[in-house]
Parts: sequence; C-alpha cells; structure tokens
Amino acid sequence: MNISPNLGVNFAQDDMTQTSTIKVLGDFCDRLPHTEEYLTINFSPSTAPRKQRWGNNGLSADFLGDYFAAFFPGDKLPDSKIGKQETVKGSVSFIANELLENAMKYSQDSSKLPVNIALCLYDRQLIFTVTNHTDCREAEKYQTFVHEITTSDLDELYTQKLELAATGAEGSGMGLLIMLNDYDAKLGWKFETLAELPNVMRVTVMVQLEV
Repeated sequence: MNISPNLGVNFAQDDMTQTSTIKVLGDFCDRLPHTEEYLTINFSPSTAPRKQRWGNNGLSADFLGDYFAAFFPGDKLPDSKIGKQETVKGSVSFIANELLENAMKYSQDSSKLPVNIALCLYDRQLIFTVTNHTDCREAEKYQTFVHEITTSDLDELYTQKLELAATGAEGSGMGLLIMLNDYDAKLGWKFETLAELPNVMRVTVMVQLEV
C-alpha cells in the first residue's frame, strides 16, 4: 500500500497500461481543477489476495476520514449536536469504505494491477475516485446496474434494493444508493478497455460530495 499526499491532482495509473474509453456514465469529470490538498492510496497486488484483506478497507477509510476532517472546524451544525468535523469524518469514512469494498470485491487479481483511491479537497466539495480492474463480464453487469440507478426513480429503486438487501442477497448496490439518497452525492463512472489485456476492463468510480 502506497500513500501519496499533496502531490497535485493526477489520476494517471502506475501500470502505464494503454487504455481506450468505451463508456462514461453519470457525473464523471476526467480533468479536475487543481488542488494542493489531495491524498491517494494504492493497493498493489501481493501474494495475499486482496479479497482476503477486506479488514484493511475500514482502516484505510477511517484514515481518510480523519485526515480530511482536520481541514474543517468543529463548530456544531445548525439544529444538530454533531460538529461539522465529525460529519465530514463520518461521510468520508462511509463513502471510502463502500467504494473500496466494491473495488476489492470485483478486482481481478490475476491482472496484477493496483486498486487506487484518491480524495481531493476543494472549498466546498470533496471528490473521490476509485479505480479497479475486473473482467469484462463483471464490468458489463456493473454497467447494467449503473444504467438502472441513473435512469430509475431513485426513491422507488432505493426501497426495492433495501428490501433485497434485507433478504441477505449480495450485490444489492445499497452502498451507492445510500450515497445518492442519504448523502446527496453525485456519482459517475468510466469504463476503459486495456490494450494489453483485452479481457480486463478498468473501472473508475467518481463521487462528488458537497461539504
């Protein structure tokens, strides 16, 4: 795991693999404004499958929450006993954890490519990006789900998926729906093919959160 704070906004991948964008969905921005405050964490492939290291996701997400909460005052929000600092910390930890869990769960370890999470701070906005590599069949299933949540009535879909999650079914997508419904976040996705690995697709998820 590599951590790189305050190095400027750069979403180029370490593996230098040539890619070709085949689909962009939702609110996705390739070129973000410059900021001096950002942090990236790379989870490199290792002898231990990343799926067996899910416990580290929560630790990494909490670290991001603590790091960025420090930029906000601890003043209490109107009509709330919770300070803004604690609100930002909780929001960042939840979103980062959900994004990392999905990325790790559906990553193809055999590709030997990293999982990457970056978080950028702006005056009134935090922007998350998480990148992983998966096989094309999984990516196609994911695109179908993304199309569903970007074209359906959010309240109705939220209720349907909540009922599905209550049955213990996997892949309900509740984490993403909670970001949209409870955190009023904007989500975007980019799917890219890899020239050197035609059966592998790079998936980048972007979450924009007002603070």
